[in-house]
Amino acid sequence: MPTTAYTVSGMSCGHCKATLTEVIGELDGVRGVEVDLDTGHVTVTSAAEPDDAAIAEVVGEAGYELTGRV
Repeated sequence: MPTTAYTVSGMSCGHCKATLTEVIGELDGVRGVEVDLDTGHVTVTSAAEPDDAAIAEVVGEAGYELTGRV
């Protein structure tokens, strides 16, 4: 299973972590989500290569900005 790390701006608290874990985790093929507030990284484990556009879309809809892969 591929693991991909992204940089996300705008995260600052436990609510941010919970929100992103939930919205990214609901995407098809996502098996796990780890959010590190200190580094601003979100690591996604998926069944196949992740859809960066879909992840960026749900992150944006949640009020954050995916700025790219780490």
